[in-house]
Amino acid sequence: MRFSTLLHILCLLLLTLSGQAQRPSIYFSAPDVLPTFESPRRELRGVWLTTLSNLDWPSRTATTPTAEAQQRAELVQMLDKLKAAGINTVFLQTRIRGTVIYPSSIEPWDACITGTPGRAPSYDPLQFAIEECHKRHMQLHAWVVAYPIHNAATAKRLGAQALPKRKPQLCQLCGDKWMMDPGVPGTAEHIASICAEIVRRYDVDGINLDYIRYPEHAIPFRDDATFRRYGSGNKQQWRQQNVTRTVTQIHHAVKALKPWVQISCSPVGKYADLPLHSSRGWNARDAVSQDVIAWMRDGLMDIALPMMYFTGEHFYPFAVDWQSRATNGSIAPGLGIYFLNPREGNWTLDVVARQMNFLRQLGQGQAFFRARFLLNNEKGIYRYCQQFYRHEALPLATPNVTAPLPASPRVAVRESRWTLHLSWPAVKDAEYYNIYRLAPNSLSLDSARVLSDYYAATSYDYAPALPSEIWAKIAVTAVDRYGRESQPTIVAAATSDTLPTQGALLTLPDTLGCPVLIKDKAGRSVRRIARGRQNVYIDNLAPGFYELYTDEQRPRLLRQFWKP
Repeated sequence: MRFSTLLHILCLLLLTLSGQAQRPSIYFSAPDVLPTFESPRRELRGVWLTTLSNLDWPSRTATTPTAEAQQRAELVQMLDKLKAAGINTVFLQTRIRGTVIYPSSIEPWDACITGTPGRAPSYDPLQFAIEECHKRHMQLHAWVVAYPIHNAATAKRLGAQALPKRKPQLCQLCGDKWMMDPGVPGTAEHIASICAEIVRRYDVDGINLDYIRYPEHAIPFRDDATFRRYGSGNKQQWRQQNVTRTVTQIHHAVKALKPWVQISCSPVGKYADLPLHSSRGWNARDAVSQDVIAWMRDGLMDIALPMMYFTGEHFYPFAVDWQSRATNGSIAPGLGIYFLNPREGNWTLDVVARQMNFLRQLGQGQAFFRARFLLNNEKGIYRYCQQFYRHEALPLATPNVTAPLPASPRVAVRESRWTLHLSWPAVKDAEYYNIYRLAPNSLSLDSARVLSDYYAATSYDYAPALPSEIWAKIAVTAVDRYGRESQPTIVAAATSDTLPTQGALLTLPDTLGCPVLIKDKAGRSVRRIARGRQNVYIDNLAPGFYELYTDEQRPRLLRQFWKP
């Protein structure tokens, strides 16, 4: 990161922290007036959708066709609302606790769908969720909980299907909860096989690894015997190597099947202690053996979503730290919007709004934990997201790709009245196309607005609601399976007249041998121009769109023009 960029971030950090202390009344007068920075073209706008214990979805278990139809309808309604809030990435909890929500040959069904562990529904919830997300141009990442598995009661109900029964060498009982032991080599292989099964069978956009770490001190996890058998040297370094082994095997298993599938993780919210800010014994690298920055540096991790469920000095300096350390991949912190709920933390909306604005300047987006609190509009967060995400943004592209970009589309343009008809031959290796309207006086996509993304056809009609926008420049890009775009092809209306900025001088076509009529958009003649005149002042015309016709027995449309 350049020094000037880091300096800008640190200045913004100081302003943010000082703003929290002073709480200026104008800023906090109403959620609707909270300032927002310019929306980027690409930004991860994610949400975790929890299936554990039916926390987010499904709200009710189902054992009949009618009840299953209600489950599906509920998910459709949730996705519609998430799309309307601007969410473009859904992290669906797919492996819960050694149990899954799809028909697996490796692990049994979770109880969240049917109410009974190991019992299958008559439909595939994961496949249904993927299809519904993709219909809405939203990505779906399979959220995989790594090391925690069943509690003792669930393991008893599963009987021979429970992982501690099938592979006891990988598991240990910690109080009333079973955990997989990261130090046993077979643990990495088992979790990697789950991820590979998901990627092989489903069109997921990513694998999101949760709890890919050693447990906190409150869990009575004991691995001294494992260390004596498999380890040597420094135990903390050995633990880091064990977790990294799991990440490495998952990475190789996923990328060998579908290299475009993104791998992300949700680590502890603070990477390590800072010179001026202590993590107070709770950080990813040193407390629970998650060396996420090394994973990103080595190309094992595409996106990190640190669980930054904090405020004030526990949030802002550590958010800067994540971004400044990450030399590869993307950082998109998780925000704990559940703390907006009065029973959880009773945060005010401005706490989250400040974090969102700060992260927009700092990184590549954010994700919310969790869906139910967003959809319930806790403290107005749903309404604020609609404002903050009012311009559509593309999801993040997969990094570390060496293949060449797709070729730029060869776009042909045909104009008919107030519509631009664009068409192009299919581009090799393009999965779909993105279409943009460029900002005035700009050729950059960074300030452009998305007209259509994930566009599968090779023709597009641009018919703007505001007639003046017919003269906007339009860009078309080809997008490969990794989400990477070609260089844009930029086109515009071919028959527009450019009026001088000083005065309203209209230059007519070459001498036609007949008078010319100027008609407004309603088809009414507003002025007749005598034969032979070529430069005409139109100061007296109201601003708007007009058309030029020949004044003869069979009038011909000559062209359109815009009077500013």
